[in-house]
Amino acid sequence: MSAKPKLYYFDGRGKMESIRWLLAAAGVEFEEEFLETRDQYEKLLQSGSLLFQQVPMVEIDGMRMVQTRAILSYIAAKYNLYGKDLKERALIDMYVGGTDDLMGFILMFPFLSAEDKEKQRAFIVQKATSRYFPVYEKVLKDHGQDFLVGNNFSWADVHLLEAILMVEEKKSDVLSGFPQLQAFKARISSIPAIKKFLESGSQRKPVPDDKYVETVRRVLRMYYDVKVN
Repeated sequence: MSAKPKLYYFDGRGKMESIRWLLAAAGVEFEEEFLETRDQYEKLLQSGSLLFQQVPMVEIDGMRMVQTRAILSYIAAKYNLYGKDLKERALIDMYVGGTDDLMGFILMFPFLSAEDKEKQRAFIVQKATSRYFPVYEKVLKDHGQDFLVGNNFSWADVHLLEAILMVEEKKSDVLSGFPQLQAFKARISSIPAIKKFLESGSQRKPVPDDKYVETVRRVLRMYYDVKVN
């Protein structure tokens, strides 16, 4: 296996994007193999590398890891982004879990019809501003520190910044009522490793386009339309 972590996924965000973010935040260089055909996917399945027949998959430290949360937890622990003790780790897990819930509303957005996209856009902004962002705004205000947990940069900070930027793509002024989060966004974005990842030409993926959607549908044989309630 490569000395660098190797990521197997589509040339787009999806569930792999948070893994890219966390590796970048840790200052870790990584390689990627993009799935473009059904044959590529079938070969991975036949090799037994995809434990649950799903991607993302990451080759790291002699392992072929699947399940996004397991991969992220491993990276966070390996690169000291997972708190200093069990209590801090529990807080990080809670905050990451909440952010995951919010990001889940965005994950399937590219696969919706035009009509459903408008409904989902409003739903995402409503949930962000009424359920999720108020939590982090209060946490930052109450403890008065630069980071969410233990006044040290952690996985929770990386995940929240990623989510903020994703929601801002749906509504650019979504943080207008959240001064603590505005300051947090500026602060975390200025960390050198994060700043580098946000620059043009990095391995950060753009907003998913029609080509990405078409590739995912073809490789995974998604012959149905995603619906929202």
